[in-house]
Amino acid sequence: MNAKRTTRVSVDQLRKRSRGQTDWRRVESLGDSEIESAMRKDPDWADLVDFDWSDAVIMTPGKKKSISLRLDEDVIEFFKAQGDGYQTRMNAVLRHFMGKTKKRDAAE
Repeated sequence: MNAKRTTRVSVDQLRKRSRGQTDWRRVESLGDSEIESAMRKDPDWADLVDFDWSDAVIMTPGKKKSISLRLDEDVIEFFKAQGDGYQTRMNAVLRHFMGKTKKRDAAE
């Protein structure tokens, strides 16, 4: 993985980027079990609560190259249904697959 693309951000930096009305004091006061409980009750998190985030990395956008790509309609609709930034999410999924494949190939 290219170290130049990895970015670490502090809570303060996230606050500055946030455009919502998040009550950050309340968020910071929540314990892990309270957060997990709230996530399990939220239908938007249904498929992500038990997801393994242990190797997640925040990536900053790198240089992009425009291509023409043929994808199945249901794949496109799935990513579009997640909201704005679907192409960025598709790129993240492909990058994750690429990283896992490189690790597997290096281990062989």
